[in-house]
Amino acid sequence: MLPWVQRRARAAYERLLKREISGGPTHVAVIQDGNRRYADRNGGEAPDGHRAGAQTTERMLDWCRDLGVEELTLYAFSTENFDRPDHEREALFDLLERKLYQFADDDRVHDGEVRIRAIGDETMLPESVREAIRYAERRTDDYDRFTLNVALAYGGRNELLGAARDVARAVEDGDLDPDDIDVGEIDNRLYDDPLRDVDLIIRTGGDERTSNFLPWHANGNEAAVFFCTPYWPEFSKVDFLRGIRTYESREESWRRTKVKRAAALVRAVGGVELREAREVIDRFRDTLPEGTTVDELDAEGESSSAD
Repeated sequence: MLPWVQRRARAAYERLLKREISGGPTHVAVIQDGNRRYADRNGGEAPDGHRAGAQTTERMLDWCRDLGVEELTLYAFSTENFDRPDHEREALFDLLERKLYQFADDDRVHDGEVRIRAIGDETMLPESVREAIRYAERRTDDYDRFTLNVALAYGGRNELLGAARDVARAVEDGDLDPDDIDVGEIDNRLYDDPLRDVDLIIRTGGDERTSNFLPWHANGNEAAVFFCTPYWPEFSKVDFLRGIRTYESREESWRRTKVKRAAALVRAVGGVELREAREVIDRFRDTLPEGTTVDELDAEGESSSAD
């Protein structure tokens, strides 16, 4: 197929996908995998792949704004990445430092009121990167229209262990009653300014695993997950729209399940449970596909039970 034909076909498919999306997720988290493999396939070195991936990151910010996403978290450097060769690690640190300063001074960031913040164990990072983080956070601290979280020296399990130790110390010191430990308490122990729950995780590069990424905010929220084969530098808006469609399909399935369960409860019991079940049906009735009835959902549930 000729290049111009491919471009027109891709643009038409992008428009089709966008029409199919009724509302995007609030918080998207991305595992930007495949930079090194992209560079190797194209005869370059790992830093070349990371630089190409940084361009995708810039485009991703525009796509999020276009689709109404309010928070984006990028897995930029994990605790496991410290095991990489020195020259590769140093080149990546240089790129991260440069991009943090660049983003912090970018007119698009300020026009879009994008707040930049880092998550992870910053003490493990070189001082030059930590200074770039502080600069970016200071420059954008007053913004609240969109949040860009950059996960650096990040490990989800380590993060949860740190919060657990913090809670244990507070209980031991008498500053926290064990009965007061709830989701909000853990949120506050993880970050001074808590992250939103993650609605959608995207992983590029072909691997189908979430790699210890935001376990509290994603797994606890049962986030949708979209795995795709393009390496991060090749990730396109069409791929992003496919991810959004995956999220919406999961949300619709969840809503239908809630209504089916409530309808079954209406048939089976009465009293307080009956009133609660009817409330669930009323709450989700408007979110189902047009024309869907509770009787149809009942039939689906009975069919599934028979199977």
